[in-house]
Amino acid sequence: MRPHRQRQEIALELFLPCTPPVCLGSKIQVSSVRDEVKALLAESVESKRKFVETVELQIGLKNYDPQRDKRFAGTVKLPNVPRPRMTVCIIGDAHHCDKAKELDMPFRSADDLKKLNKNKKLVKKLAGSFNAFLASESMIKQIPRLIGPGLHKAGKFPTPVGHNDDLTARADEIRATIKFQLKKVLCLAVAVGNVSMNDDQLVINIMTAVNFLVSLLKKHWQNIKSLFIKTTMGKPHRLY
Repeated sequence: MRPHRQRQEIALELFLPCTPPVCLGSKIQVSSVRDEVKALLAESVESKRKFVETVELQIGLKNYDPQRDKRFAGTVKLPNVPRPRMTVCIIGDAHHCDKAKELDMPFRSADDLKKLNKNKKLVKKLAGSFNAFLASESMIKQIPRLIGPGLHKAGKFPTPVGHNDDLTARADEIRATIKFQLKKVLCLAVAVGNVSMNDDQLVINIMTAVNFLVSLLKKHWQNIKSLFIKTTMGKPHRLY
């Protein structure tokens, strides 16, 4: 490895968050992850699609019984936004609706919610129209009363925002945040980037995501069976 590249890899490893007693370096190396990322990006260039492909981290778990063991869940903000086109709608009071209009952000007012008349199909359509929601702090408690539990059931209950918050920054924060949640199967998949990103951005996102996941697991690395990265239309690349 060239000296400048070696220094870059060491700097990247020092930058990565590490939750004791978990240590990434003992299982996967930045250099090997970088090699797979470069191969993955090269393949995406060779078979260029008409859309920007997402890069997904696919995880296989072992030594875990979803029926007996405690199911984990956790969110982590990645250093680089993996899903820039993710749609975020604000459910706002007058102040936030005006601000959203200025920023050309999608928004819904209390009157818009009242028009749904708690119709389950219409609420479900609203939930399906956007990837995530923000809501004015003054609106948060009104939402269940106005439209029922539909957004909560869809896993999209809004994140509260105050009048001093930067709506664009808060939306980007949601776009950069990924969630790990064990359900009934021992397979997980999360978006960690897209093919428009460079290898440095993808590597640090992948390492951050893996490190956080390992910190959630009961037996840490002993619960990891496999790790793959894959573009939307590409073949999987094994990391572990």
